[in-house]
Amino acid sequence: MSGEYTLGLHEVGDNSYAYLQPDGGWGYSNAGLIVGDGVSLLVDTLFDLRLTASMLDSMSVATRSAPIATVVNTHANGDHCYGNQLVTGAEIVASSATAHEMMEVPPSMLAALNNAPGEIGELFRHFFGDFEFNGIDLAPPTRTFDGRLDIEVGGRVVELIEVGPAHTQGDTIAYVADSKTLYTGDILFIGGTPIVWAGPLDNWIAACDLMSELDIDVVVPGHGPLTDKAGIARVRDYLSFVLSEATLRHDAGMDAFDAAREIARDILGDNSRSFAQWKEFGRISVNVDTVYRSIDATHKSPDVIEQFRRMAKIELHPEG
Repeated sequence: MSGEYTLGLHEVGDNSYAYLQPDGGWGYSNAGLIVGDGVSLLVDTLFDLRLTASMLDSMSVATRSAPIATVVNTHANGDHCYGNQLVTGAEIVASSATAHEMMEVPPSMLAALNNAPGEIGELFRHFFGDFEFNGIDLAPPTRTFDGRLDIEVGGRVVELIEVGPAHTQGDTIAYVADSKTLYTGDILFIGGTPIVWAGPLDNWIAACDLMSELDIDVVVPGHGPLTDKAGIARVRDYLSFVLSEATLRHDAGMDAFDAAREIARDILGDNSRSFAQWKEFGRISVNVDTVYRSIDATHKSPDVIEQFRRMAKIELHPEG
């Protein structure tokens, strides 16, 4: 899939747009805009108010005559919903699971972590220091659904399909059949390593299979450049590899973090794998831990601070 990976609004199909934020790393997510007759639908807002305001300003060329009436939040991570308050008057739609999970990590929590003294503050500023979480009033969904929901947008139909739990507890993809365009939220990371907070990985693999069966030309991922079905296949390959390798090590009695470090070394040592050069490879620690938790309900995952500490440790010291 070719196309410029530059900051800003890109028309990817007939009145279907992607808003891209290079380099797609932590917090730099993408969004989408579907414009109908006199009305628009926005897929996701951004991580803070400054970024969201800039995005909405760039979209005004389309939304001036077709105001945003609906916001769809693909999942509960803040980089896809913390800007909701700026889309005044819009209906906010998300899956029931997303609506519930959204309340668990309010912006004030990330603000406190970014402002914390000592090692914790340094750790979180390493990941999220670019963003301003103070002053955000989280605007939760005003409409929820389970499974599937079709939304009419000025004579067009946007199909919402719940595919979680996978990346989070309630992931949704948005399919616009008339422009053969798919907005995936964080069910796709392109050029960066997926992170499986919720799992199981089987669900995410099934979501890749479902997406591959749709009639699509352009895929707008949650992070990274535009892609197509080949990008979906590469993410599926990564998830299948991690599921297989982590399961083998679990069954052999290996500690989850030791397994993650060993798998990371294997990935980085084999350039023949399509995902060997992906950024944020430290996310393997979360992904392996999720496999362990899916296999064994008694497995105790570390808290979120330790999860980020482990990711940073793998990226800084991949040799072990």
